[in-house]
Amino acid sequence: MLVSELTFPKERPFYRTYIELIGEVPLVEMLGRQLENFPKFLQSIPEDKLPYAYAEGKWTVAESLIHITDTERVFQHRALRFSRGDTTHLPGFDQHVYAVGSNAAVRSKESLIEEYKIVRQATLALFKYLDKDALQRTGIASDLEWSVAALGFVICGHQRHHRNILRERYL
Repeated sequence: MLVSELTFPKERPFYRTYIELIGEVPLVEMLGRQLENFPKFLQSIPEDKLPYAYAEGKWTVAESLIHITDTERVFQHRALRFSRGDTTHLPGFDQHVYAVGSNAAVRSKESLIEEYKIVRQATLALFKYLDKDALQRTGIASDLEWSVAALGFVICGHQRHHRNILRERYL
């Protein structure tokens, strides 16, 4: 599935910006590319930068990396449920509460990279075997209607968004 095949309800322009960061690349291909490239980017981050935050009240580099993985887990879970036909309305999640509870200060760069890879491999395995019907199924999460494919593209775009922020403001 390509980004151009998605439709966007007006209620979620914020998420559309993530999706538009991806361009016209098939979803599974982009998930795989990022699995290959993002760990290399993470490896380039000096270990002593992990506790750095560019301003008071902003997340550290380590918290930002955990946020990327946590968000992928949440969106992957939503995609799984909706792809299987589960119509239960799913709640949102408070990313700031997750960041505070992440234990980022005690994490090594290697542990963050390992966790990212494991989560992305699971995401890739899920989306790789979804057919067009499953990708077009929808559900409600955070009071918004989502297609399974849109959730996958948001996972990719969210990661790219935060990689860009890390490059611009942290490194």
